[in-house]
Amino acid sequence: MDPSHAEALRPGNEKDWLPLYRLGAIAAFIYLAMMLLPLGLMIAAPLPPMEGGAAILEHINAHRAAYLAELACFVGLCVPAIVVFLALGIALRGASPSLALLGTILGISSEVAAFALGSSPPSLSWPLAEMAPRYAMAVGPARDALVAGAEALAAGANAVNLVGVLTALAILILSLAFIKGGLGRTAAIIGIITGAAGIFLEALRPLVGAAYSLYGILLLAWSIVVGLALARKAHLAA
Repeated sequence: MDPSHAEALRPGNEKDWLPLYRLGAIAAFIYLAMMLLPLGLMIAAPLPPMEGGAAILEHINAHRAAYLAELACFVGLCVPAIVVFLALGIALRGASPSLALLGTILGISSEVAAFALGSSPPSLSWPLAEMAPRYAMAVGPARDALVAGAEALAAGANAVNLVGVLTALAILILSLAFIKGGLGRTAAIIGIITGAAGIFLEALRPLVGAAYSLYGILLLAWSIVVGLALARKAHLAA
């Protein structure tokens, strides 16, 4: 058999993963866009209140289009993130199989859980979006019940949860594998900083205030360098 044919037929040949590398690169930039859009909307429009059921529901009714766009982006970005984590796990399997597998499992699991929750700070929640029009028409005890329900839903959306910490941990673990994986030392350094800062800031989110936005900035940088790294990996595999 021709050696080139044998190489092409060998299990695990890099060309087999070329579509995934390309999808991973595209997904990284989709993730970037889905973070930038709601951030821009939050600058242009008032932020949803963090507490107060009536205030939150009134905000949703006053800024419904912006609220739904922010909610769809912050929850929906879990989908491209899953593709990115999967592509990174495959790309790094040769450098550090254990770190690649662990990071991929943690990353995908955390994003699936986040998507299932369907909520995100600040006070972004599908049930809240559905509740707001009913609040505008309700009176008396029914209105009070909706306010109480909104306060409970907002508390859940804004609370610290393990999902965010696991995502940051996955980024940190995969970035450690980057160092030996040939995907770029710059990407490794940015990923390690993003993961380490994310674990700290996610765990202490109610206490750090505006400092939490640093994690968002680092995630933007991480998505860019990861997208470029996966695009370069796809180019080399072609």
